[in-house]
Amino acid sequence: MKSYTYKNLSGDDIAKLIQRPKMDFLPVFEQVQPIIDEVQLKGDKAVQKFTQQFDGVTTKSVSIEPSNIKVGLDTTSKAAIDIAFDNIVRFHKAQHPVEFTVETMPGVSCSRVVRPIQRVGLYVPGGTAVLPSSAMMLAIPAMLAGCEKTILATPPDSNGQIAPEIIYIAQKANVDLILLAGGAQAVAAMAFGTESVPKVDKILGPGNQYVTAAKMILQNSEAQISIDMPAGPSEVLVIADESANPAFVAADLLSQAEHGTDSQVVLVATSGFNVEELKAELSRQLNQLPRRDIAEQALAQSYSVLVDDIQDAFTFSNEYAPEHLIVNILNAQEYTDSIINAGSVFLGNWTPESVGDYASGTNHTLPTYGYAKMYSGVNVSSFQKSITMQSLTKEGLMNIGPTVEKLAGIEKLDAHKNAVSIRLEELNNE
Repeated sequence: MKSYTYKNLSGDDIAKLIQRPKMDFLPVFEQVQPIIDEVQLKGDKAVQKFTQQFDGVTTKSVSIEPSNIKVGLDTTSKAAIDIAFDNIVRFHKAQHPVEFTVETMPGVSCSRVVRPIQRVGLYVPGGTAVLPSSAMMLAIPAMLAGCEKTILATPPDSNGQIAPEIIYIAQKANVDLILLAGGAQAVAAMAFGTESVPKVDKILGPGNQYVTAAKMILQNSEAQISIDMPAGPSEVLVIADESANPAFVAADLLSQAEHGTDSQVVLVATSGFNVEELKAELSRQLNQLPRRDIAEQALAQSYSVLVDDIQDAFTFSNEYAPEHLIVNILNAQEYTDSIINAGSVFLGNWTPESVGDYASGTNHTLPTYGYAKMYSGVNVSSFQKSITMQSLTKEGLMNIGPTVEKLAGIEKLDAHKNAVSIRLEELNNE
């Protein structure tokens, strides 16, 4: 990891440091567009063709109904899923937005109501690994939001099967259909609909560059879908002071570095933090990892920043806007007001990022690539939309009507003005 001293960095230096590795989507778009076009045209046959072509898997059917499947899952796995599931439900159930009504002036009543997005598609990566955590992070808020139709897409294994952990979660979260496909073909199938897969209104969930490219293309197409957020490689920023345990910090950095060679980990440390011990721990723990080569490459493009005080650390962190922020400092809870831009935050020596990935209750589908400056992570509201309503009495129209007439006149929209004037004239003639 390269090292920098914060006080020696210019504004331009910091701007360069917080830039993520450039993602060139143009060649990916060129590869993905034909896949999207063929799925739109040929439906299920195209989905099966691309699943065979890219994953080497032949599937008998494109989709299955999880409610019809008997799951053979060992008791310890089931117990772990149940605990995580319940925690995620508890936290997300508290997120329901409040509906309200306000009388803005006598006789003028305005309200906001919340409705679920009717049909949603959940993309759960798979193939080389089973990711039950991602299935829970998407299916649970969809269930709590009250979505009418939920489709979960995930790549099948080499035998064309879906992992029992995923099916068990789908059953618990009332998922209607599992699409046995990954990649751009799965995203396209949910966006347009096929013979076996209903069209959805919104697609959520992480994926590789091909999945991300498909989501980006389709949200700007005649498919008329929305997506959760732009996504890039996984990342973490750790703030550490003299109270931080170097072994813990090393473990937290490596837990993100092992995601992929393009992952980025950043350490922001005060002068009291033992950097030399951290280096020793990184070397020791790295040698024990099965994904050592991946983590090593990620560390090679990562860096540390040495700051004079904690406020400088938060200033830099807010500019970087990390997906995950670990605040491993003394009395970390006292600094929450200093945190402006972050996807999810982990406070204190005993709060590893891994707990948020799996079971604490918060969601791990988070904005990366600096998008934490303007996007939230997935939550119940991600599966809902708000509708405003208004209702006027005769008194209300008399009170607000002249204001509307004047403003419509200024904008020279006479029909707008007339819609009020004709009613006011009726009231004046009563």
